[in-house]
Amino acid sequence: MINYNPKDWFNFIFHVHKADTIRKLWPLMLSVAVFSGLVAYLELYYFRVYINDTVKNISMMHSLLGFVISMLLVFRTNTSYDRWWEGRRLLGQLTNVSRNLAIKLKALRLDKKELEFFNYAIPKYAFALKEHLREKQYFGKNSLLIEVDGGKHIPNQVAASINSRIIQLNLDGKLTGEQLLMLTPEITAFTDICGGCERIKNTPIPFSYSAF
Repeated sequence: MINYNPKDWFNFIFHVHKADTIRKLWPLMLSVAVFSGLVAYLELYYFRVYINDTVKNISMMHSLLGFVISMLLVFRTNTSYDRWWEGRRLLGQLTNVSRNLAIKLKALRLDKKELEFFNYAIPKYAFALKEHLREKQYFGKNSLLIEVDGGKHIPNQVAASINSRIIQLNLDGKLTGEQLLMLTPEITAFTDICGGCERIKNTPIPFSYSAF
């Protein structure tokens, strides 16, 4: 996440050229500017359309078209912001779920070996989810604690490992049924968060908005 002071807008004006959005859009913006300049030059100096009475009021059409495009841009901006805000909520939920699961497991007074597994697996899920959403299969070096198959859904494999370990603790008598039920919501929340992030990633902005 990028940390910045939202009140320091004056300084941002002089660094707008460093923004990622400007870097991606400047070739397209330059192309549109050149094309618009060429069309304006042809209209004014070659076709001399300003002399023709039939096109004198064409500026009215431009104003109306500009209003329509501005409305579409508003809808597109709102849609993009909703997607960003929902993604931010899911990442915040991932942080809370990870903390809650860690706090509950620590309170159960498990042995050192089991705590070592969960200390490794819980933050590793967040890392695996980040790489998965970026369409990377990198998990890091396989540990003796968790082994994953790089060709499959890695976040699900990590969540399955955590779930399997908790169920095994229950079967070994180290966790009661009530404690197992207490931990279950956090485990299922991992998969819910992953599904929400995948939905945002795989659902494009409607073409009618993205075209503008």
